[in-house]
Amino acid sequence: MTIFCSHCHRPLQAEMSCLPKRGAQVPSASKPFRSTKSASKARRDQINVELQALRSLLPISAREKERLSYLHTMALVCLQLRGAQLFPPDGAPPAGLAPAAELLSLLPGFLLVCAASGKLVYVSENVAQILGLSVVELLAQGDTVFDLLDERMHHDVHKKLLLAQEAPGSEVTFVSEMRTSKAFRLQHGGNRAVAVRGRFMAQRGPPPAAASSAAFLALCTPLARLPAGGDAGSRDDLFQSTHLLDMTFADVTESVTYHLGYRREELVGQSWYNLLHPEDANLAAAQHRATVLGAGDGAEAAVLRVLRRDWTWAWLRVSARRDGRGHAIICTSHCLR
Repeated sequence: MTIFCSHCHRPLQAEMSCLPKRGAQVPSASKPFRSTKSASKARRDQINVELQALRSLLPISAREKERLSYLHTMALVCLQLRGAQLFPPDGAPPAGLAPAAELLSLLPGFLLVCAASGKLVYVSENVAQILGLSVVELLAQGDTVFDLLDERMHHDVHKKLLLAQEAPGSEVTFVSEMRTSKAFRLQHGGNRAVAVRGRFMAQRGPPPAAASSAAFLALCTPLARLPAGGDAGSRDDLFQSTHLLDMTFADVTESVTYHLGYRREELVGQSWYNLLHPEDANLAAAQHRATVLGAGDGAEAAVLRVLRRDWTWAWLRVSARRDGRGHAIICTSHCLR
């Protein structure tokens, strides 16, 4: 049987040069031949048009829109989409998450909403007054709550969020340093310690769907301003302690009595871990390991809860370093109010 070519209707044995070569593009009305350079430019132009359209829909001022980069535009769009997914128009009104500027000025901190996965859904505009970063600049740091926190707190915070998600309405509280602007760090010598207190909001619908769309609503309140490294005026807020390499107290300044209520003699010979809040033990242990294994002149800092003599908890920002000979650990503890 003779097979004829579909292009020239000649027998294939007679003529095969009319067939297109393997891998060659066949022009069509919908896909004409275009050079790679012009095709790339056309795609870029189309992407730019779409990004401009998305930018125009964002609920921010025209001045802010002009300053947005493409990356910031997509970050804000994703934030809005997550908010619409958690708070659809036929559900709870999302307007409740955006209080007026005068109301925000009365709050002791800024509002933060994130999904169960940790993805940011909403951050109130007054975050700039506390961290020195606008919402747009904050999103440049990352799009999850973990991107804002000290890396050493990620595991503990993730564990707390999982436990709180299983019991909507139960309160979660933790303190961690949050990322700040470069100007803030230069002025205050570091990032800012913030107390985060919040809970998961119960969503409408069947239990599986409600659990997957749960939102964590929190108030983030700054603690006392962290002292700069050479701030002599902050000495009333600190005490120093010297420890053996296993963190047993070898000595402590007398000012510890004012802050924690213990006399020096009560602490010498006691382990530092005996005073720590159970939830902060892992963070303290990580700081301990980093100090022992790190360089002698380095200083590792962590925000920890320490038991006072009256059985209340004190929030301390503890900086730890090895002494010059490497035989002891020196801790400088700043009391946070």
